[in-house]
Amino acid sequence: MQAMKIEDEIKQPTFHDLYQKAHINVMYTAGWLGQRQAAIFRNYGITPPQFNILRILRGQHPKPATVNLLIERMLDKTSNASRIVDKLEAKLLVTRTICPSNRRAVDIRITEAGLVLLQQMDDAAALRPIGMQNLTLEEAAQLSALLDKIRD
Repeated sequence: MQAMKIEDEIKQPTFHDLYQKAHINVMYTAGWLGQRQAAIFRNYGITPPQFNILRILRGQHPKPATVNLLIERMLDKTSNASRIVDKLEAKLLVTRTICPSNRRAVDIRITEAGLVLLQQMDDAAALRPIGMQNLTLEEAAQLSALLDKIRD
């Protein structure tokens, strides 16, 4: 199967230069991946930022996290971490407790239900990966290195 080129996707046959083409392609592909991921997450009743916070908390588990730690590690720095934690708490996927050593701090932990949900999502993602399965391991490593280089 032939890959759909960015020129065809956005119906723009020419670009100012290859840098512009690459920039547009990265932006378009990020949106494409995000839309597909959001559609999958809807099946589980969560949003991409909620998924991101659950994954951070799973990485911390069994230790608690603070809102500041979540903000520091979130992929989308514009997300409102406190509001997202409120929604996850309402869904019983996280708990919030006052930190015993610092009464002004709040400890946030993923619940067993949150861990089970992430495992279900991981299992489903392994069956239906989004786009990355089209790359070899070497290409995936190269792509990651190039994306890191863009942010240098």
